[in-house]
Amino acid sequence: MTTEKQYNVLVLCTGNSARSILGEVLFNSLGKGKFKAYSAGRKPAGRVNPGAIELLQERGFSIEGLRSKSWDEFAAPGAPDIDFIFTVCDNAAGESCPIWPGHPATAHWGIPDPAHIEDMEARRTAFKRAFEQLSRRIQLFMALPIDKLDKMTLKEKMAEIGRIQD
Repeated sequence: MTTEKQYNVLVLCTGNSARSILGEVLFNSLGKGKFKAYSAGRKPAGRVNPGAIELLQERGFSIEGLRSKSWDEFAAPGAPDIDFIFTVCDNAAGESCPIWPGHPATAHWGIPDPAHIEDMEARRTAFKRAFEQLSRRIQLFMALPIDKLDKMTLKEKMAEIGRIQD
């Protein structure tokens, strides 16, 4: 009997209130047990952005347990072993991250920030676009034969997915 490995994913953004939260929910939903996702940020906003909550609820996703949290939680002893880290905002890509136990594979998947758009309708549109971009990239990543690729090839594929313009 073979048991398929479950991969732990950490989605990072500076404030951990919008894009990284969407990524966490999408990985957990689309991953169907093969992926367990978390999200965090260097300077957590302290709350999940209402635009993210609204979009997730409109699309039928549970928002239970979602919270803005520090990436320090995932570098501390007893934290889950992380296999993959994705930064989804430009600020997080350039920041000095903690040393992650196990040296997970990392990639930057920059997504424009929908959270700071003033016009309500434009903000909703931006959240939908961010959601669709993340969804597409996550699905492409999940389609990779992760267990058959060497670490360097996998890292290159992860970076390629991050450069896809939707």
